[in-house]
Amino acid sequence: MAKRTGLGRGLGAIFGEDVVENSEGENRSVSRETSPDYTVEEKKEEPGKEYMMKLSIIEPNKGQPRKDFNEESIGELADSIKRYGVLQPLLVKKSGDHYEIVAGERRWRAAKEAGLREVPVVIKEYTKQQAMEIALIENVQREDLNPIEEAQAYQQLMQEFELTQEEIAERVSRSRTAITNCMRLLKLDKRVQDMLIQGQLSSGHARALLALENQDAQYQIGLKIIDQRLSVREVEKLVKLLGKPKNQEKPKEEEKDLSFIFKDLEERMKQVMGTKVIINKKDRNKGRIEIEYYSEAELERIVELIESIK
Repeated sequence: MAKRTGLGRGLGAIFGEDVVENSEGENRSVSRETSPDYTVEEKKEEPGKEYMMKLSIIEPNKGQPRKDFNEESIGELADSIKRYGVLQPLLVKKSGDHYEIVAGERRWRAAKEAGLREVPVVIKEYTKQQAMEIALIENVQREDLNPIEEAQAYQQLMQEFELTQEEIAERVSRSRTAITNCMRLLKLDKRVQDMLIQGQLSSGHARALLALENQDAQYQIGLKIIDQRLSVREVEKLVKLLGKPKNQEKPKEEEKDLSFIFKDLEERMKQVMGTKVIINKKDRNKGRIEIEYYSEAELERIVELIESIK
């Protein structure tokens, strides 16, 4: 698999060393400073160096944008770890009496499943915002996030850290339009979002459903997509058909007569006022009269004309 480039500063810059990607899809360090004879608790840590750390003192990042982990994929990685070990260290930061994962939760889960007691880590100091940005970059780079998780991560960056869509786009090396389109998915009915998370709908299906404002209608069409295996093009046609307004009933004869009457009244008032007059009717008995003027002198003339009517 070819290495994807151009995403944020890249994982190499994050770890402070060059990285390459192996056949398992894990980033492997080309240079390591390992310390197999001790754990980090037994020696004062130096930020940027690699240590072996007990799994028991490592915890997931609560701000991790990825919520859904494929168990089958974790199992495959666990099998690989049993044979070759953890090829890329986890990136962690100190948090109270434990260490919080900044990047590498998938490796952490697989290492636990493989029965490891320790894993290689690199310790660095990050703010909450920086940690979230790095976790987001790693997941987006590896295409690990489903569209809803990605959209929620962007939304959290905007709400919690007051980043603009332009700033987020710059950090993850995506266009602002791509960020906007992704976040629009959060306008979908929650049930439809769940379909997208479970992989029952594609992003193309979801974007087509956004044209429907009624969320119950979104959900019903979502069920139809799954049941009938509709293509994105078929959904677009269906949504377009549903969006067409129903043929409006022809106005009743009484309404037609009233329209002519109001037009006649407008013309008569125009002749009296000497300027354009519009009658905006709310119903048969209520409405508003608008008298237009085009200069201060004309306004004074109209006022004098109205005052003369006594």
